[in-house]
Amino acid sequence: MGALTGPFATAQMQPIIEVQGLTKDFGRFRAVDGVSFTVFQGEIFGFLGPNGAGKSTTIRMLLGLLRPSGGSGRVAGYDLVREQARIKAKVGYMSQRFSLYEDLTAEENLEFFGGVYGLPEGRLRARIAEVLELVGLTERRRDLTRTLALGLRQRLALASAMLHEPPLLFLDEPTSGVDPISRRTFWDLIYGLAARGVTVLVTTHYLDEAEFCDRLILISQGRLIAQGTPRELKGRVTDCLLAVYPDPERLSEALAAAREIPQATEVAVFGAGLHVAFPPEVPGEALLSQALTARGVTIRQLRPVAPTLEDAFIALTRRASSPSA
Repeated sequence: MGALTGPFATAQMQPIIEVQGLTKDFGRFRAVDGVSFTVFQGEIFGFLGPNGAGKSTTIRMLLGLLRPSGGSGRVAGYDLVREQARIKAKVGYMSQRFSLYEDLTAEENLEFFGGVYGLPEGRLRARIAEVLELVGLTERRRDLTRTLALGLRQRLALASAMLHEPPLLFLDEPTSGVDPISRRTFWDLIYGLAARGVTVLVTTHYLDEAEFCDRLILISQGRLIAQGTPRELKGRVTDCLLAVYPDPERLSEALAAAREIPQATEVAVFGAGLHVAFPPEVPGEALLSQALTARGVTIRQLRPVAPTLEDAFIALTRRASSPSA
């Protein structure tokens, strides 16, 4: 995927989500622990975190589906605790699980959801035509949903979420399992919506997609561990990062050797090579070269590299989980 440029400019936007100390307990288990952040109108805002980090629980509170155990906030102008019903009318939600009826046509699904949203008949007909055109499904409107490819079904799910013209969309893993071309098409749709002033909050496991967000928050074990633009988060990686490419058939041996270096703070497979991090004062290139040579691993390339968002995600998560954090 090539780089995209979003329309977001914080200084020109008003907050559409503001939460302070948001907390959710399930019995003795704290799923979300004092999370605070602000999302601005027209922003593409990313939620990142491992499975079980608290992302979905946080989103369900923001949608008005779960009552917080603590904290406060406003979503689309309404109080998160006292006005949950009003919040639901102002947001669209595309869940990770496919939520449309596969035995209905694309158009019939939209008719059903339009009725749920309470759209008048005349307005509903116009909106169905508009959203089908927007997501590129006008010619497939009478196809049974189960016959559509996964990427097209995801577009239909997006169309249903924005049928009632909400100012705020929540997209939970919207491109999970679809091919790269469909992913790019979907992100083009997201950017088109943001250009119209719609705010999009998106969760994703694809870190290359997270690069397309205006800002991100990282959540681990229910706590917010970092937030900022992709560039700002990558700038928080203080270690020196080395990319090493051994002979492809010796990658597993190179990984084992790198992990045995006491001074290495992080070792991860990255494509056909490894990314290995060292503190700035440590002669990382020499140590890594010695370790791989001692194992008889030929080094095809070894060079310093700028951290990716994946490197930042790994480093910040590790830093937050360390005893001294």
